This record gives sequence, structure tokens and C-alpha cells, in this order.
Amino acid sequence: MDFDFSPEEQKFADEVEQWLVDNHDPVVMDHHRENFSQLSDTPERRAFMKKLAAKGWLGMSWPKQYGGQEIEGVFEFILTEALSRHAAPQIGKGVGIIGKTLIRHGSEKLKREFLPQILNAEVEFAVGYSEPQAGSDAANMQLKAEKVEGGWKLNGQKMWTTSAHFADWYWVGARTDPDKRKHDGISLFLIPMDHPGLEVQSLPTIGKDTTNQVFFEDVFVPDDYLVGERGRGFQMISEALDLERFTMFTLSPITNRTDVLVDWVKQAKRDGKPLKDDPNVRRTIAHIVTDTAVAKGLSTRFLCAAKGGGKPPTIQSSQYKLFTTTLSQRVCKDALDIAGHEGTIMEGQEEAPLLGRFEGAYRATMNETVGGGSSEIQKNIIARRHLGLPKNF
Repeated sequence: MDFDFSPEEQKFADEVEQWLVDNHDPVVMDHHRENFSQLSDTPERRAFMKKLAAKGWLGMSWPKQYGGQEIEGVFEFILTEALSRHAAPQIGKGVGIIGKTLIRHGSEKLKREFLPQILNAEVEFAVGYSEPQAGSDAANMQLKAEKVEGGWKLNGQKMWTTSAHFADWYWVGARTDPDKRKHDGISLFLIPMDHPGLEVQSLPTIGKDTTNQVFFEDVFVPDDYLVGERGRGFQMISEALDLERFTMFTLSPITNRTDVLVDWVKQAKRDGKPLKDDPNVRRTIAHIVTDTAVAKGLSTRFLCAAKGGGKPPTIQSSQYKLFTTTLSQRVCKDALDIAGHEGTIMEGQEEAPLLGRFEGAYRATMNETVGGGSSEIQKNIIARRHLGLPKNF
């Protein structure tokens, strides 16, 4: 199998790389943010996204009838990895989760309303799946959606909703059919975040981002803003999560951290002796570099499996997400171990190795094995769908 880019793909990769160099902005491109630059709302970030839209780089794989270019998803992969490599904001939930789901399942009204806004970087979304009793088990969500005249009335709570503190619209799963089995009783809705029945409470995390809990009190949603068929929400959520697991957890930050760690070890000393001569350090670095290459192979395999359109490859997505997020944390943990007691000095202090890069990165990676479906969920998917093990093994 040929893992190299085609001439056309390589040409695009070179174009994106040069554009990012020419449009470097330290305000929105900062590796110390550890891939969280898209999780805060600033005028500079919005302006950067408008530049991407003007290049025609949002929704490239969408059908032409909806403003896309109908090109292979590998081009979006190239763009996403390049943005991540430069610590720039990425193309976001609108292009992937919301846009692609609306194209597949949304009404013509919703497509007309939202797809142009997504392509023009005019709208921000928050995604509401998790609840206090439904974290990685999205099928267990209990947010109540009661049918009323002309629409639905929602009551309940969502947890861990990234971007809710600045998003324009809420992409929400709710239980519309409580008498059906849990996988068949969920529907998807679009709700404006300024709805008077929504209350957003921010929750700072151990990392560098802010998440939110959102309370619903008699939130009325017109029938027109039900996405797809009633009761088919979980199937759409599962499809979208396969995309999120691959696009949300990019490989470039891990590669960057690995390179930074290797370069530091080459010149660092402890007790007057070069760290690079320590056999334990050399063994640790060898494992990290090898596993980073494995992660690259898993990402390439996902791309190969995804070519030709159709639903995202679930198994490959879960394998990639499980391996890379675990590796992401391990790179930071091993870096702190190598740095010794100095590695625990808080980020930004001059006496900290690499200005505390890995202290901050370790905290930032704590959510990666949970977001988009926890590692335990990924293991269950791989066990059942790939290994053929029974559900209750």
C-alpha cells in the first residue's frame, strides 16, 4: 500500500504550509495552548477562520450542491494536521459533525440555513451529548423532550459541553421516546444558545480549557429544528463521533511534543552528565518515537479505509483514538519523569525545563482519553465490532 501523498495532495499540502507561514499570527498560533486555541472565542480567532473560509478550505469534501468541492477527505486531513502543527484553530465541529450530518440527514430548510454559514465561518456550535448520568454512554442520555403543539419542550441538564459559553447554536441529543429501547429513543435538535430557557454555567478544568454544564427549563424547539427522523439521533451521533475521534485528536501535537522532548534530551544534563547517555532515558525516548510512528500508521490506515465516501470506518477510528490519546498523555508523563523534580514546576516559570511545557501539556491532555468517547468505550467497540466478542464478555 502506498502511504505517500499523490502529486495533487502534496501540492495542496505545500500550499497550506506556505499559507500558514505567510499568515502566522502568534495570538492564535501558540503551541503552549496544546491544541486548545479553537476552544476559546476571540476576534483574532474569528478573523483567522474567515481567512480559511475565503480560501475555500472549509467543507472541501462536501457535495458541490452544498458549496463543497467533492474531493477526498484526505485534503481535510492535510489541512487539519497542518493547522494543528502550527497550533492554529482547526476547521471545527461545524464542518465535520454538524455539516456532514445535516448533509446526510437534515431537512432542506436546515441545510439552507446552516450550511452556508458554516462554509463562511459565520456560526459557532456547541455539542450536547454528555449528561451527569450519561458520560461516554451517550445512549443513556435522559434530557427530556416532550412533544407539544408545533414542536418540543426540553427539560433537564447537559454536562461537559465545550464551547457553550460562546457558541451561537446548540447541537443537542434528547430523549423523545422514553418507552423505546435507549438506542432508539433519542433525537437531535438545533437550539439557539441565546434561548431564554438555557442557563450555561462554566466549569474550569485541570487543563487549559473551560467546559460547561447547561440547564434546560421549558426550552421550546420548533418541529423544523428536529434534525432528521425522530428517534434516529443515536445513530447520527455515533456516525458523527467516528469523525470527531479522528479529527478532534490530531497527531501533530504529539509529534511536536516528541520532537521537542528529543531535542531537549540531546542537550540536557543531570549531575553534570548528559541525559542522552542514560540507558533508561534512551529506552523511554525510543518507545515514544516508535509509538509516534505507529500512531502515524494508524492515521494513514483510517484515511485509506475512509476513501471512497460512505460512513466513517468505526473500528479504525476507535483504534486511532484509543492509541493516540493514550500516547499523548504518556509522552507528557514520560517527559516529566525524565525531567525529574524540576518537571513539576508550573508552566511559564523560567526555571522550569522548557518553560514548563510538559507540565502544562500533561494537564491539558487529561481530557483526551474521555472526550469523543472514553478509552473504555473505544475498547468495547474494538472488542465487539473487530474481535467479535460478545457484548457482555
